[in-house]
Amino acid sequence: MPQTATDHHGTQVDPSPGAGDRARRALVAAGVLVVLAMTAPRLLGVDVKAGSAAPLLGDWVPRVWWTTPVTLVIVAVAAWGDLGAALDRVPWRRLLLLSWGASVLWMVALALVDGPSGMGRILDHGTEYLESARGIDDVGAMLREYVARIPLDAPGHWAVHLAGHPPGAVLMFIGLDRIGLGSWQAAGVVVVLVAGTLPAAVATTLDRLGARAAARRVLPFLVICPAAVLMAVSADAVFATTAAWAAAALAGSAAARSGATRFGLAALGGLLFGWCVMESYGLLLLGVLAVAVLLAARGSARERVTLGVVAAVAASVVVLTFAAVGFAWWEAYPVLHERYWAGLASSRPSWYWLFGNLAALVLVAGPMLPAALGAGWPRLRALVAWDRPDPVATLVAAGVVMVALADLSLMSKAEVERIWLPFLPWLLLSVLWLPARWQRWALAAQAVAAVVLQHLVRTVW
Repeated sequence: MPQTATDHHGTQVDPSPGAGDRARRALVAAGVLVVLAMTAPRLLGVDVKAGSAAPLLGDWVPRVWWTTPVTLVIVAVAAWGDLGAALDRVPWRRLLLLSWGASVLWMVALALVDGPSGMGRILDHGTEYLESARGIDDVGAMLREYVARIPLDAPGHWAVHLAGHPPGAVLMFIGLDRIGLGSWQAAGVVVVLVAGTLPAAVATTLDRLGARAAARRVLPFLVICPAAVLMAVSADAVFATTAAWAAAALAGSAAARSGATRFGLAALGGLLFGWCVMESYGLLLLGVLAVAVLLAARGSARERVTLGVVAAVAASVVVLTFAAVGFAWWEAYPVLHERYWAGLASSRPSWYWLFGNLAALVLVAGPMLPAALGAGWPRLRALVAWDRPDPVATLVAAGVVMVALADLSLMSKAEVERIWLPFLPWLLLSVLWLPARWQRWALAAQAVAAVVLQHLVRTVW
């Protein structure tokens, strides 16, 4: 009977018998899903309003640039058989710092396949935040008028992204503009530098949940992921990173020894989760992630409930503070719903995007995600049987639930490749469940998928 490797918490790294067969079946099923999503519009003569590369929002535009060789070198490093052993010798904190540098390098190398404009020119588009941010002189007035300017027929209605998001997103770019970083070049660099910390944040979350060995193994997959094509440069990459550090703070609160530190980190996590809700309406779903972190955390049920209450109160403070100065989330969302269905969403077929969204997820997550979920399916089914759930399985399950709820809401028809970014890292933890023989080439497969995606499809992000 094959042995399974575990970390000191008992997190299973190598999966159960039959995992290889399950991984292959899941990979084939995902491939069929992607092919259907790519061919259905043309075969059925349906315009899904997403460009020629549907289900991604973009077009087929093969291209290369001088950074193409750099991406191929990174593919070669990912394929190096001794990479895992080399990383195991790196001290933990230094490894987190290394992940940040490697993530930034990977994102920049991919982004520059589009030339210098790949580093953030999209941020200057009229539908995005940056141009609007430059024109806002009175933040207080903006917040008081925000809801009234969401409808399409409102005088001076907001650009698409401002109308589709709470004001936290544009406030970030207003802040950058105020400190002299309001050009797309400068803002693009800031987004990439922030987004580069996401792998470290997810790894820190696992570490604080007692699964450092698992965090070490998964860290390269969090860095070398096709989603890097969208992380550079998209505001949603910042949303995803904020969410990851919120989870890390909450996990840290449960692992802290002193009461002051515990409550301080829980409050910090809550503030960050609250800010996420002010960045994107859909990030209310991060409540699932917060609950998952607490379920997998150390301590008694009473202690974890207490930390959850502290975090929830802190998150509520953020939401209520915005309401006090003019923007009430609960008033804005119904208005957004009306604008969403009055715009392009009304002409995008729901039947297609119910599965097209999931195909887009497979494309930006890489082929190892469906394979890993297939391999580890018994781990997810076994969740209900554990007193203190395995951190990896719990966080992966949270990712699955968040994506399922977002997809079924029909509030994200197309453009989901960037919307999935806050949920994607937690799903990717499932690569730990791939069979050992898959692990040897899985990272290289992910890297190749990213290079192919960036060189063949020009997305609007």
